[in-house]
Amino acid sequence: MSPWNGVLPAITTPFNADLSVDHGAVRAHVRWLVSRGCTGIIPCGSLGEGATLTFEEKAALMRTCTEAVSTPVVPGIAALSTAEAVRLAKAAEDAGCAGLMVLPPYVYSSDWREMKAHVAAVLRATKLPCLLYNNPVAYRTDFTPAHLAELAAEFDNASAVKESSTDARRVTGIRALLGDRLALGVGVDDCLVEGVEAGARFWVAGLVNAFPDESVRLFELAMAGKKDAAFALYRWFLPLLRLDTVTKFVQLIKLVQQEVGWGHERVRGPRLELVGAEREECLRVLREALANRPTL
Repeated sequence: MSPWNGVLPAITTPFNADLSVDHGAVRAHVRWLVSRGCTGIIPCGSLGEGATLTFEEKAALMRTCTEAVSTPVVPGIAALSTAEAVRLAKAAEDAGCAGLMVLPPYVYSSDWREMKAHVAAVLRATKLPCLLYNNPVAYRTDFTPAHLAELAAEFDNASAVKESSTDARRVTGIRALLGDRLALGVGVDDCLVEGVEAGARFWVAGLVNAFPDESVRLFELAMAGKKDAAFALYRWFLPLLRLDTVTKFVQLIKLVQQEVGWGHERVRGPRLELVGAEREECLRVLREALANRPTL
């Protein structure tokens, strides 16, 4: 079964009071998400605070997810060094993951020659299908359509792209150059309807961690071309979805999860829990959304 379809939550990582990973909470959460219609699970991503997890924690988290659900698990492969990224890819395969979400070099923003060498090393290290993650806003490197075409021509397991440039025109540009060679996915929550309209066929989602029913329904409506119904739900959802596209998206989404009964707002440093006006504004957005929650 291809992992590149439907709604794939980029899950948050729940922590115990001592900030160790709460594997029991992970199991309960991913099972709930799948029971609500999500088609896969993505641990160890940016929303999962992957940069603050050790190699051993990531490997254990991958295994917890694959043991908890039968749907595809596609961990984020992000590391400070190419050698560690390769080790993570191998650990994911050992854990029974169905694919990989491959990031460009972490922290070190580079040119295409170095970026390609890093990604190519990961692709060579595994037989798993790989999702290339383009997020120039966050990572300051850009998989252009031409770059994607190079990788797709050289590596059979380069099979999909998570397009997070926030520019729906990129989906069109990739399709124009590559046709159906790469499966296309939206990677920012508040560009879902536009991305599907342009040709995306899956969604790596954030607010789904707290609102899976609405996320799955929105995706289904967009895919079915039911524009009026999709827009009505989108309009309600957008204030929450926009929490996914700002610097403190991890803290915001974890707070929302906590308030709806799925998690805790604990984060690892350098992040800190929200306080003051920032926290109250997030809660205001959530209260307003819950007060006007649509019937699906």
